[in-house]
Amino acid sequence: MKRIFYLSMIIGLAFGSCTNNQQKGNQQDTMQNIVKIPDSVNFQKDIAGKRSNLYVLKNKNNMQVAITNYGGRIVSIIVPDKEGKFVDVSLGYDEVETFQKEGEPFFGALIGRYGNRIGKAKFTLDGQEYKLDANDGVNTLHGGKMGFHAQVWDVKALTENTLQLHYTSKDGEGGYPGTLEVDVTYTLTDDNSIDISYQATTNKATPVNLTNHAYFNLNGEGDSTILDHLLTIKADAITPVDEGLIPTGTLMDVTNTPFDFRKATLIGARIDEDHEQLKKGKGYDHNFVLNKTAGLQLVANLYSPKTGILMEVLTEEPGLQFYSGNFLTGETKDGKGGKAYQFRSALCLETQHFPDSPNQKSFPSTILKPGETYKTKTVYKFSTQ
Repeated sequence: MKRIFYLSMIIGLAFGSCTNNQQKGNQQDTMQNIVKIPDSVNFQKDIAGKRSNLYVLKNKNNMQVAITNYGGRIVSIIVPDKEGKFVDVSLGYDEVETFQKEGEPFFGALIGRYGNRIGKAKFTLDGQEYKLDANDGVNTLHGGKMGFHAQVWDVKALTENTLQLHYTSKDGEGGYPGTLEVDVTYTLTDDNSIDISYQATTNKATPVNLTNHAYFNLNGEGDSTILDHLLTIKADAITPVDEGLIPTGTLMDVTNTPFDFRKATLIGARIDEDHEQLKKGKGYDHNFVLNKTAGLQLVANLYSPKTGILMEVLTEEPGLQFYSGNFLTGETKDGKGGKAYQFRSALCLETQHFPDSPNQKSFPSTILKPGETYKTKTVYKFSTQ
């Protein structure tokens, strides 16, 4: 044994050195496989007397969702691709100040009091006309300039996988009647789903249409296109729009049109076809009338052949706004990590009631009355194929 002692030491040291190098290599590989979430310090700011911050939800699969209480915005969604590499699939910024810029495109925001557009920025309820904040030409969009996306929400509860936010929208805010008490809960489940539960009550009758405005690119945020994604939407019709993107009040059958996504279809396959509705939206920016009954149901699938990431959309809402990022320009490099978010480099699948419903009697009602509770849920579920 003594004769081989020194040889054993040499072999052991060599093996130990190899093992340490291997561990370092594995650590480097692991570090390369981790997508960086923006620094929370860059989200800690006093805004209108409230404090903003960044909160990170995690599950057992190492999926992460970063959310700021400024606008209740989803900042990052980090999921594994088909090779096990983690990818951030949600557009956003590295600091809260950029979310506050004029003209910022609602990245990841909670939208209210009314998601989407209301024509001519007004509606009549119980015989009284209400004039709203016109922030989209003559129309109001996503609750107006200081809608829910531009407010600091109160954090009611926080766990490793749940964030509950609260906001009080005062009577007359944005022109809307009634004080609205709103709770939104984000839950990251162990099946890689982001559950978004909305609840609201009011002391006066008022329109309510809440949604989330996350921008997705399943190739990874900062990738140049979503035209290579496959999309399925369970809808036989859309609500066609006028030049101001306000619904005409009719329904349009999607059969034999570029709006037929009832079977998985490349987004880029027909987006530039010579179709009146595509011209008005500069691409897809339309409400799809979902084929569904009451309750939480699967309504859409989005798939990236490049990463193998599949996103399923489930909702209790009757409509889905498919927006193909037609107004992204890539003119500035203020995206996460200094990225420029290019034209059609992300899309939104916003679950909702129909646009301009307060002015469209044939559409499902969005009026919430005192004594009632507004409740709805949407799920974005991620997997690989």
